[in-house]
Amino acid sequence: MALIVLFSTMSFSVDMHYCGDHLVDFSIFDSVDTCIMKAEMSKSSSECSVMEMEMDCCTNVEVVLEGHDDLKISFDQLTFDQQVFVASFIYAYITKFEGLDENIVTFKEYSPPPLIRDIQILDQTFLI
Repeated sequence: MALIVLFSTMSFSVDMHYCGDHLVDFSIFDSVDTCIMKAEMSKSSSECSVMEMEMDCCTNVEVVLEGHDDLKISFDQLTFDQQVFVASFIYAYITKFEGLDENIVTFKEYSPPPLIRDIQILDQTFLI
């Protein structure tokens, strides 16, 4: 139960860097490194136009999952049907254990039948 509360309140982010359709780098809880293409842009001027075109196809994607700040649900936010269900469930649970304080034995007044002979010993049949 504690793990459910921990993971529902924890928020984290996943950063991913794509060059074209390929995932180059990803990071959890931190920012990703940029593409290697930036370092290659300083080569020759003939390659710069190609590198600039490839830089446009790089994208950074950030997925953020935020946890819940308030875990307390007030009873007023429930619909009337839900309130009736909760009230009837609590009432049924409380009344389920009423009257169990005394141990009632219904056969206390009756004695067992007389044992004339022990049939199990005579037939030598025993349950194991």
